[in-house]
Amino acid sequence: MNAVFAGSDTEGLADELRDRGATVSVVDGVANRPALEDAGVHDADVFVLTDAGQATSIVVAKDLNPDVRIVAYTADSLPEFVSGQQVLAMDPALFAAETVADELTGDAE
Repeated sequence: MNAVFAGSDTEGLADELRDRGATVSVVDGVANRPALEDAGVHDADVFVLTDAGQATSIVVAKDLNPDVRIVAYTADSLPEFVSGQQVLAMDPALFAAETVADELTGDAE
């Protein structure tokens, strides 16, 4: 599985994904179109966003790769303009990084 990760990773989700064999590219800074392209979103299976303030990147990622699965791993609400996108929103207070990584990589028991 190829994942593109944007936002801070205080919960350690990127490492959990790597531990399960995923290739994870991390966007350094703002997840704008050039940064997403550089991170390989064209070939990504999943785009993980942890910063709701960068929600525009969801629309951009789907434009670049209509098949990419979007996961918003944040306690913050997403703005209404992304409500038309298929987004799996998960609150870190409710779902541990280990659980999310298991589900995304198919390692769930």
